[in-house]
Amino acid sequence: MLFLLSTVPVWADSHVTRENGVVIVTLTQTPCLFVESVDNPKHYRSKKSADCIAINKQTAGQRQFNPLHLPPGKVTFRVANDNVPYELGFWVRGQGLGRVSLPSVSGSGLMPGQTKEYAITLKKGKNWYSCPLNPTPNYTLIVE
Repeated sequence: MLFLLSTVPVWADSHVTRENGVVIVTLTQTPCLFVESVDNPKHYRSKKSADCIAINKQTAGQRQFNPLHLPPGKVTFRVANDNVPYELGFWVRGQGLGRVSLPSVSGSGLMPGQTKEYAITLKKGKNWYSCPLNPTPNYTLIVE
């Protein structure tokens, strides 16, 4: 006999949880990257967004990015600004033609030391998430 103890999926990523039926993704922005999205994240120094453009250009081939896999449905991205000395934001959008048909959420005003939440209802498909103000690489988000 098999007993189902929980209907909540268990993710390998400790930064993905569920609260009141909503998937919560906790992400931490440091200069030029989201910490949870990179294997062995480096700690870069940046005083302005232009610094990250140069850093990303120099280091993109050295970084191993981890795609984020989520189920369709309600998701809240809880994003923190950890020691980035300027305003940040967050942006989720579809890849390719999916950018037109898949949901999108974005926002700014994330000041040093602050955490903001960005709610979205995700549909199946391939997406990106990033911070255009930091700026970070485009990280892959697969909804399946």
